[in-house]
Amino acid sequence: MASLNVGNLGEYLREQRRTARLSLRQLADAAGVSNPYLSQIERGLRKPSADILQQLAKALRISAETLYVQAGMLDERERQELETRAVLLADPSINERQKQVLLQIYESFRKENGFESTIEAKLGAALVADAASAAVADQDADATVEKTAEAAEAAEEGTADGGAAKPPTP
Repeated sequence: MASLNVGNLGEYLREQRRTARLSLRQLADAAGVSNPYLSQIERGLRKPSADILQQLAKALRISAETLYVQAGMLDERERQELETRAVLLADPSINERQKQVLLQIYESFRKENGFESTIEAKLGAALVADAASAAVADQDADATVEKTAEAAEAAEEGTADGGAAKPPTP
């Protein structure tokens, strides 16, 4: 089987796996791919999809965008754009509406300066949304847990609807 042109992706993955002190089998299990498939990626015989790269990045606890750059799916400037978006979305001091407004302003400035986003075309809009929202996933989970705890506490006090407790229905 001939080696595909995947840049230094295979070497980079092997280096990251070894740095993380994971065997090929351990990384394959953690990423949800087969051992032979991961071995072929590392040897440059297979070019993984963006989804597989995302799974590998998560298992290695590194940025998926870094793997996209290594695989030639993104260039460095596009990686920086994704990271900027992720930082904006991860800021806990602003609400969701403010985050969306900031992203719109950011994108309008980029267009004004001649840097229209090509990321959606390269990786697909859903993948970009996943990459950008991954940074706030933990924050959203914490907020959900907090709201659930508040609702349980309110229900326990009999004021789940925000008002006085309703009399029991006969």
